[in-house]
Amino acid sequence: MIRLVLAEDQGMVLGAFARLLSFEPDLEVVATATDGTQALAAVEEHDPDVLVTDVEMPGLSGLDVAAELHRMRARTRLVIVTTFARSGYLRRALESGVSGYVLKDAPVDQLVDTVRRVHAGQRVVDPALAVAAWDGADPMTDRERDVLRLAAEGLPNSDIAAHLHLAEGTVRNYLSTAITKLGVRNRIEAARVARDRGWL
Repeated sequence: MIRLVLAEDQGMVLGAFARLLSFEPDLEVVATATDGTQALAAVEEHDPDVLVTDVEMPGLSGLDVAAELHRMRARTRLVIVTTFARSGYLRRALESGVSGYVLKDAPVDQLVDTVRRVHAGQRVVDPALAVAAWDGADPMTDRERDVLRLAAEGLPNSDIAAHLHLAEGTVRNYLSTAITKLGVRNRIEAARVARDRGWL
């Protein structure tokens, strides 16, 4: 049996995934989660073979979960299932050790096949997405991303500085650099462009 944890913040989608995957004779859903924090806890508690997770969830995203499990050197393999065919998401997923990347509009047979192949040690990514992943590299540094992510939430420079333990002038410099790199006029546009490309 391939033991699975499923993480998805939309209850109806989560229930559908759990039911469809449970129909397979070699798959067993041992736990479900509706956010990234629950997903990490479920992996720690159940030690599944594969975690199937969405990208965008409350709290920790699927990419955050992937990065944390990669840091922990967990044996659980990860499959991302998402509506977002963004090259930045895929690149970050691969860098975090994600083994599979499937779009939600793919047939369920493709997800089942991906889970089985990932469990067998393979890496499975839709070929069209794999090509898209290299169309444009993320020009921002991790720190510029951190600052821009908080700016996108509407925090003023002073709050961003306090949150990241930086000087306010340093925050302004990071924002200015990110705006310049993305070729936009302000922090709002920078956050929108970065998010659309899957870089935040």
